Amino acid sequence: DEPVRARCDDPPPPELLLGIEQFDRGEFFEQHETLELLWRDTRTPDRDLYHGILQIGVGFHHWRGGNFHGAVVLLDEGIARLVPFAPVCHGVDVAALVSGAQAALERLRELGPERMAEVDVVRVAPRIRLTR
Repeated sequence: DEPVRARCDDPPPPELLLGIEQFDRGEFFEQHETLELLWRDTRTPDRDLYHGILQIGVGFHHWRGGNFHGAVVLLDEGIARLVPFAPVCHGVDVAALVSGAQAALERLRELGPERMAEVDVVRVAPRIRLTR
C-alpha cells in the first residue's frame, strides 16, 4: 500500500551495492544472482527497483550470448520498471541508468540480430551511478 518511492530516501542495502558493482564490471549473470535474492526477499515497492536493474543486466547478458529477442525484451521491461523510481532511489541515479539503457537498446535495435555481436556489450552498457 506504500507509494512506489516511499523508501527511496533510505540508504541502499548492501546486496544492491554488490549487484551494482557486478553490473559495472560486466558480470551480468552474477548481478542477476545477487539482485534476484534481494528482489525475492523484499516486500516493499522498491523491490521493483531491484527487479528493473536485474532485468537490464540480464538483457545485457542475453546480448552477450547472441539472444536478440531476449535482450530486447528484458532491456525494455527493465527500463519500464525503473521509470517510476527516477530521478534517484536508494542513491542510484535511476534517470541516468534509464537513459543509458534506452540508448543501448536503440543501438541494439539498429544492429539487429545479424550484427549484434559487432558491439562489445560492456562498452555499450551504462554504468550505474550512485549519488551518495
